[in-house]
Amino acid sequence: MIKKDILSFTLSELESEVLSLGEKKFRASQLYGWLHEKRITAFAECANLPKTFIERLETEYFIMRPKVIRKLVSKIDGTIKYLYEFPDGERCETVLMSYKHGNSLCISTQVGCKMGCSFCASTKAGFVRDLLPSELLGQIYETERDSGRKVESLVLMGIGEPLDNFGNVMTFLEILSSEKGKNLSLRHVSLSTCGIVPRIRELADMKTGLTLSVSLHAPTDEKRSAIMPINKRYNTAELIDACRYYFAQTGRRISFEFALIDGVNDDPQTAKELVRLLKPVSPCHVNLIPVNEIREREYRKSGRVREFTKLLTDSGINATVRRTLGADISAACGQLRRDSLSEK
Repeated sequence: MIKKDILSFTLSELESEVLSLGEKKFRASQLYGWLHEKRITAFAECANLPKTFIERLETEYFIMRPKVIRKLVSKIDGTIKYLYEFPDGERCETVLMSYKHGNSLCISTQVGCKMGCSFCASTKAGFVRDLLPSELLGQIYETERDSGRKVESLVLMGIGEPLDNFGNVMTFLEILSSEKGKNLSLRHVSLSTCGIVPRIRELADMKTGLTLSVSLHAPTDEKRSAIMPINKRYNTAELIDACRYYFAQTGRRISFEFALIDGVNDDPQTAKELVRLLKPVSPCHVNLIPVNEIREREYRKSGRVREFTKLLTDSGINATVRRTLGADISAACGQLRRDSLSEK
């Protein structure tokens, strides 16, 4: 018998499962609490469930728990980077960061990535599969267990494209925000996308309340298509129109991520083109990021960050430079997983 992944069920789905086992509906609520509030790792820990029910659960279901393969702790700022392994042997990265406002966790949504952005380490080892809701939750639950820190905000900005794994991510968000689960308001969740336009519009209609972060990195089709293949499918005009729609539907300000690459997108003309592109989306925010240097590319961090930022802000575009955390442990996405693949 193939056991079912019980952590991936929403409460309503779990109720259907429990009823199919001949149990009362309220047992689902009890079990859901054990799984997502108390974070049990074995069904035997469910103290208020009948023994016969627990035995059925053990026979037909499993509780997904990722294994910590590697853990790196920054001596600079306490950032923790985890390499997790799932039951099938696939691996992903998760990063825990501490800010004045609390602890923020960056999780992966796929094993590998198929988007092919030329400056990103996550895509270099290729795409393997989507992560399931349980595997998204598992990154949070196991990190809280291991670190002893409570996760107060979440960014879906690790390995993978969240909107390419839309169904699993939406189920995960439903469980995450459930009153009987982690109960994390989606206003404390940021989802980063390279620009899958139809999914942005669908997400807008759902009015989840989360913050949408768009990986832009270039303001024109010519420049963006050269480093981001997704732009050949959904160009900048379509992307900006979808962002305007998202703001109109949700009232949530869009954050645009812009990795500054020396000699590629850090010149004054690019800054002016970026201002022109983003004016119709105002109010918005530009998150300027010194590019992560990876072995396979000769991309280097820009030395014009301050000047570029000033050109944007002087033109009325809100822009800040992302604070770099975990620099001594290569906390940027994709590097740790790729190194581990060669060790298998």
